Amino acid sequence: MPRAASSRPKPDGVITRGTTGINRLRRSDRWLRHRHEVARALREAADPLVVDLGYGARPDTTFELASRLRTVRADLRVVGLEIDPDRVVESRDGVSFARGGFELAGLRPTLVRSFNVLRQYPEEAVSGAWSKLQSGLAPGGLLVDGTCDELGRRCAWVLLDAHRPLTLTLAWDPFDVERPSDVAERLPKALIHRNVPGEGIHDLLVAADRAWANAAPHAPFGPRVRWRVALESMRGQGLPVAVPRRRMRDCVLTVPWSLVAPRG
Repeated sequence: MPRAASSRPKPDGVITRGTTGINRLRRSDRWLRHRHEVARALREAADPLVVDLGYGARPDTTFELASRLRTVRADLRVVGLEIDPDRVVESRDGVSFARGGFELAGLRPTLVRSFNVLRQYPEEAVSGAWSKLQSGLAPGGLLVDGTCDELGRRCAWVLLDAHRPLTLTLAWDPFDVERPSDVAERLPKALIHRNVPGEGIHDLLVAADRAWANAAPHAPFGPRVRWRVALESMRGQGLPVAVPRRRMRDCVLTVPWSLVAPRG
């Protein structure tokens, strides 16, 4: 007797390396927990479903994401998706796992986090992957596409809604980076090849390095204080950078996507 066909969509994408590590995505998790668009989307959602797409060989960062976002809304659901069936693990601690790719296994999440997935694809694949993920979002949903180094000390991510990219964020360990442009090696795939003169991301990094250098007199107070002064300087020059109101563990630079969107 033939087996009935599955109603679940065929996974869309290719198997990537799957490298991961405990606490690797802590900087983006902290940003998500405090970002007003994300908090509002989760609090207003009828079904606050979060998908962690491409969690890798181990699901540590998926459990960490669930724990941190539950401080925003305690009843949210988290599903980890992996395109490699050998990486799908048993559900536990209120987190489920399934096989899936850019089609999101047919789910309609309020928030999708996809880290270190598209960096292993060609640049021309980004727009199609974004569109596929955006089309699967629940009303008011958001997508985070990011990249980080192996220890999570240097990170960058794009926040998108169902229609367009909204912001770019760079975040780094204050004690691991000599100047802001050092994070360029971890730019998202959409920008990694655009850090050249004439592009917005290059202009932003040049401005950030200049503001950092000008803030050198504040270095004795530590890199966090120095970076806050640099941010305020950039804002005073008319750059639309966000200056956080609260004390930050990380150095963070968030700008509107329109400032860094690829030109031409």
